[in-house]
Amino acid sequence: MSTMREKKNLEGKVALVTGGSRGIGRAIALRLAEEGADVAINYQASKEHAEEVSDAINSMGRRSCIVQANVNDFEQVIKMRDEVVKELGKIDILVNNAGITRDKSFVKMTPEMWSEVISVNLDGAFYCSKAVIDGMIERKYGRIVNISSVIGRMGNFGQANYSASKAGLIGLTKTLAKEFASKGITVNVVAPGFVGTEMVKAIPKDILDKIISQIPLGRLGEPSEVAGAVAYLVSEDGEYITGQIIDVNGGYYI
Repeated sequence: MSTMREKKNLEGKVALVTGGSRGIGRAIALRLAEEGADVAINYQASKEHAEEVSDAINSMGRRSCIVQANVNDFEQVIKMRDEVVKELGKIDILVNNAGITRDKSFVKMTPEMWSEVISVNLDGAFYCSKAVIDGMIERKYGRIVNISSVIGRMGNFGQANYSASKAGLIGLTKTLAKEFASKGITVNVVAPGFVGTEMVKAIPKDILDKIISQIPLGRLGEPSEVAGAVAYLVSEDGEYITGQIIDVNGGYYI
């Protein structure tokens, strides 16, 4: 019985996961529901996938809804927040997971490619945090987790835009952690390494094998392992942690 209680430590809480229909976002949404939270799944294009995640959450006996929004559009983000609050009552936990890549060497990278990635990955996290923060201040409780990347820690050839956006999330996190700690709000980063999502598995086999050979634990991460780190940070066990980066990368970057 006590195990069941421990598993439900987010009961009564409502989470919003951006980019929650696939990959790491999907795993996070499902894990937070397993821990007892009601979960809103944001998606941009994959409505069908978002509905599948929502159905899976409902089948656990939790409440769920799906909300379409481009996170790089503040008006759409505000509309999304209002829809979630209408459906689920509030937003206690925000996971800024939505992200895109537009890879090219710096010489070949266009200003548009730079702007697109910064606007989704970094502006999106700013807009979503901005939209939910007043409610969190009012309730004196909030958990924000920004999904960065090992690439934001170490840089990578052909990913100046992505690396800058993910490093920017770390700076944003540290500042928000300082500003809102006194309000009962924690803000942290989870920085995954190479995780076995569709995107990573699409990397040509010879290149992927080379990457795996450089990971001390000798394998790709699982989306569920990233979700576990997020679940810990938003749980009671993680309430004294703020402004921190949890690296989930198998030792690839230390």
